[in-house]
Amino acid sequence: MGAVTFGEPTRHIGTGLPFPMTVAEYNTAVDAHADGIYRFALKHLRDTDRAKDVVQESFARLWMKVDQVDAAKVKSYLFTTAHHNLVDDVRKGARSTRLEDHHDRLQHTQQEQPDLKEVLDAALATLPAIQRSVVLLRDLEGYSYEEIAELVNLNLAQVKVYIYPAGEPH
Repeated sequence: MGAVTFGEPTRHIGTGLPFPMTVAEYNTAVDAHADGIYRFALKHLRDTDRAKDVVQESFARLWMKVDQVDAAKVKSYLFTTAHHNLVDDVRKGARSTRLEDHHDRLQHTQQEQPDLKEVLDAALATLPAIQRSVVLLRDLEGYSYEEIAELVNLNLAQVKVYIYPAGEPH
């Protein structure tokens, strides 16, 4: 005789494995999280095409593991995947400073009143990739220190160390 359940269980009984996501749950995840991942990647890369690639790659990886990802934890999976894509991008040396970019930055420094967004973006660009991820997850996406630690595979103390020098009040 089968057990009576109230609502849909999130794990197979006895195995602990998550139920495969449905196509509807996958589509819901795309609608709910694509913009946030794009903003996160864009703040990192400052390149719309590469940021779109990170979003696309994150959702492609989710689709390949759709039978292994718990729908309730899809946001964490997607941001973790996006973070790893960004770190891989930096490691590959994909970022190169073109002479024109350098010239543009010099022109902006001669302005009397610099644009705050540009100043913040420039400051973020100077941070190492892992620290930039931690700061953006905290300030742009609103994750707690504990959630950030889980997403980027750091312990809580490491997250605090990365956030403190980046301007977190103490």
